[in-house]
Amino acid sequence: MKLLVAAPRGFCAGVERAIEIVEKCLKKYGKPVYVRHEIVHNQYVVKNLEKKGAIFVEELSECPKDRPVIFSAHGVAKAVLSDAENLNLEYIDATCPLVTKVHIEAKRYFDMGHQIVMIGHKNHPETIGTVGQLPKGEVLLVENVDDVNKLIPRNNNKLAFITQTTLSVDDTLEIANALKKRFPEINAPHKEDICYATTNRQNAVKKISPMIDGLLVVGSVNSSNSRRLVEVGKKAGCKYSQLIDNVNDIDWRSISGSKSIGLTAGASAPETLVNQVIQEFKKRFKATIEFIEITKEDIHFKIPSSIRNK
Repeated sequence: MKLLVAAPRGFCAGVERAIEIVEKCLKKYGKPVYVRHEIVHNQYVVKNLEKKGAIFVEELSECPKDRPVIFSAHGVAKAVLSDAENLNLEYIDATCPLVTKVHIEAKRYFDMGHQIVMIGHKNHPETIGTVGQLPKGEVLLVENVDDVNKLIPRNNNKLAFITQTTLSVDDTLEIANALKKRFPEINAPHKEDICYATTNRQNAVKKISPMIDGLLVVGSVNSSNSRRLVEVGKKAGCKYSQLIDNVNDIDWRSISGSKSIGLTAGASAPETLVNQVIQEFKKRFKATIEFIEITKEDIHFKIPSSIRNK
């Protein structure tokens, strides 16, 4: 059996930054530090940080006033920042800079008198945080083309659209085209909102899909970008496309007769989990490993200066 390992895969710069922020805060403040929502959507990462002293909560009311709280990489609504200040909580914002870029873009168009249409998943924390940047009713959410057809904006000629950063590139393009067709005057993002890591990982899956009998995507079930990789694999012709949290989730019987299997990982999945899968393939099938890289990534985001040198 051959195992085709796609690249880029795994941690993106925003995830690396968020994890580093938690680790630096633990060094600066000691145990425990509190994190509102999972810092990134990966169970391995969350459990590892819990072992080091991080406590994950969903509400600020769960945080003691004498300990710092970190906001996750997905971003938070402005109301959450206000609540933290009203509670006199010291907070550190680990929002991915590419998510912050979308927040700034939404605010800029709002200041120009535009109502915003956001392409995103309704209950995803990134979408909740982005919608919460503006007053209620100023961001209209669409999840598909049908939602576009149901939109009732305030003014068809004063619209702009933004997107969640971890969506399917192809699905988003279809929705964006539907928006442009229905609202010809709508303003599009100056630069695509879907982040470089999401795009690169989806393109890598498209590259290997014609060469494989099955695809394994390492990532947790609540990871949007990981789930999109599974969908991209299926649309690219790889019918057996499965999300696995780790090597223990692999259904070996389903792939035992395959000649080639593809392997990738979502942007919040650590490389150690990928390596465990590779080693198990070598052990079970004496598999040959081939790495297929479509591009190199060298992006790095700085952490806040307040914790940088701790």
